[in-house]
Amino acid sequence: MRLSRGVPFVAATLMAATLTWPTSVGATPVGEDHCARQERVRIPGAAFQQSACLADLTTTGLAGTPYTDMADQTGLTAVGTRVPSGVPGIQIDGYFPDSSRFNATHGWKHDAQFVVRLPDRWNGGLVVTGAPGTRRQYATDKAISDRVLAQGYAYAATDKGNNGSDFYRDGTRPGDAVAEWNTRTTQLTRAARQALAQRYGHLPRRTYITGISNGGYLTRWQLENHPELYDGGVDWEGALWTADGPNLLTSLPTTVARMAGSARDEDLYAVGFARGSEFLWPYHEKAYWGVTQKIYRAEFDPTYAPGCPGPSAGTTPEQILAPCAEDATYDYASRPASVRRAVARVALTGRIGRPLITLHGDLDALLPKAADSDVYARMVGAAGRGSLHRYYTIEGGTHVDGLYDSHPDRLRPILPCYRSAFDALVSWVEQGVRPPADRTVGKPASGDVVDSCALSDPAGT
Repeated sequence: MRLSRGVPFVAATLMAATLTWPTSVGATPVGEDHCARQERVRIPGAAFQQSACLADLTTTGLAGTPYTDMADQTGLTAVGTRVPSGVPGIQIDGYFPDSSRFNATHGWKHDAQFVVRLPDRWNGGLVVTGAPGTRRQYATDKAISDRVLAQGYAYAATDKGNNGSDFYRDGTRPGDAVAEWNTRTTQLTRAARQALAQRYGHLPRRTYITGISNGGYLTRWQLENHPELYDGGVDWEGALWTADGPNLLTSLPTTVARMAGSARDEDLYAVGFARGSEFLWPYHEKAYWGVTQKIYRAEFDPTYAPGCPGPSAGTTPEQILAPCAEDATYDYASRPASVRRAVARVALTGRIGRPLITLHGDLDALLPKAADSDVYARMVGAAGRGSLHRYYTIEGGTHVDGLYDSHPDRLRPILPCYRSAFDALVSWVEQGVRPPADRTVGKPASGDVVDSCALSDPAGT
């Protein structure tokens, strides 16, 4: 199967070659103080770490080296996206103690891997994220790391403790694998803050949490459960988990039924998929719907159709992406209470404790916003935290920006709006400048949609 554009966040794991760690690739000193105290910076709790002084911590400088993984980023950004470069500093790669072995990056075959980047010119802030989908720690280097590093932030990312299409095999109880995502993000945040104090002489003055898709879910969960660690966050189409629904398992079965010919378009509209997104459905049938339903159902409800996916989701793209036939009739509401208890372990409440900005594309054909961020915004309001939340619908946005390259006449990348949202969050937190009210950010009729977005312009002009 050709997956050159908009590659799914699950299947992308097949495309990333194992990265082997060298002793000197890219490790070029750029100044007298560039490597100062490098050997003193330790990641608290890490079982292993290895650091390097690099002339450029951005993907411009790291592409083709083992210090990033461009294949694991495939599809997350539009081809024409411009990124900054020329940010010297120290990169620390390593892993925390863990028993699972899905992540083969650097040949370590060890999960709970992380990357921490410490720019020479630090602005006193830290940005933390977790990988979207089932990708790994370098997945958002181009989408997030490059720009925040250029702004002077330190950056830390985790593989969430398990990854790949077989992530559901991690743990002993239903929900264990997803619960670990939250634990690993908290662990890395605490450790990175201490590492910054070692490097720069004090803890970060500001710490922000952010992420895409599953990384957006992590952002929501951290601001609900550990607001003491963060000053705010930006949630880019975070996945919604609620014990009674909606969640992925209440919308995706209908897509599998449509693939099997037993559901109509109207059925997809009924579970939240947007009218006007139909042109994206054939691609999602091939690349997203079946695999996403079966592996998350296996995570939370392993007794349903235990033979599919079984001990593995597959070893080839065709096997991994294929749906389980039984999922066409999966009914979350009728499943045993134990399934809802498993989801409840990782469920969101809306009780955020720090400012949060949410972005969601109105043409998202994997996590439809009507069954996701629209619901989460209502949850935040019902929890009495509406004053801490801003919600922007991005007209023409879909789940991965790479699909813009196939449909430039119908889509727009969300990344430039995400960058504007991050800047708006910083102004909100640090200067008290409140972001624009909740709104739909219109798709511009002309101009540079790949690198420009004004959240304050609902007309998109």
